[in-house]
Amino acid sequence: MCLLVVIARAHPDAPLVVAANRDEWLVRPAAAMAVHRPAAPRILGGRDEVAGGTWLAVNEHGLVAALTNRPIDHAQIPDGRDGTRRSRGELPLLAAAHARARDAARALAATVRPDDYNPCWLLVGDRESLHYLELRPGAPLVPVELPPGVHVLENLPLGEDSAKLRGVRAQLAPWPAWRGGALVPALAGVLGDHGPPACVHAGPYGTRSATIVVVPPGAGAPPDLRFTPGPPCRTAFASAADRWRAS
Repeated sequence: MCLLVVIARAHPDAPLVVAANRDEWLVRPAAAMAVHRPAAPRILGGRDEVAGGTWLAVNEHGLVAALTNRPIDHAQIPDGRDGTRRSRGELPLLAAAHARARDAARALAATVRPDDYNPCWLLVGDRESLHYLELRPGAPLVPVELPPGVHVLENLPLGEDSAKLRGVRAQLAPWPAWRGGALVPALAGVLGDHGPPACVHAGPYGTRSATIVVVPPGAGAPPDLRFTPGPPCRTAFASAADRWRAS
């Protein structure tokens, strides 16, 4: 995952809104959407068919957990995967096994050893709270609860600056006016933008899929989950509503 936008407890229509692009080698096998856990809780998200994990997980309670990776030195690890460490794709699934984001963040801090994984940054949120966790070798895993508002994360620690982040924030500026049926198309436009590129096309590497999650205010309905099986600049978003129902 290389771009993660979260509107937490600030949008007038939804307590949690997430929009994300996954950038990866084009040849790496993946499914844009899958059922990772059938019940208690049911968990949906994309699936990395190489390591088996996910870059973004959503559960039936409205908890969303997603990560961005610190880029690997491909001169040392040409295929981009360090087989001596555990897959970072485990982490969103570990978080999404909990009903509440606050409990998930505490559990990750208590059980995950950052030295077991390559470095990454993780956001875990629900209707009530949003938490940021940074996995760095040799450093404790300490969740930081974030305030209401818009948070944008790429392949950098939260709060750092880049041309990509500035471009995405500029595209997001009118978000309070994105009400009702305008919200998802507007976010899709942000994810598909090319200047500076939220949607990446770099030869054998680029944006493989995109996800938009709108968590409703009430706890009775599952999240509205949309996804693309290709770059959002040219691939229509599909609904994952049917995957919330047990087959």
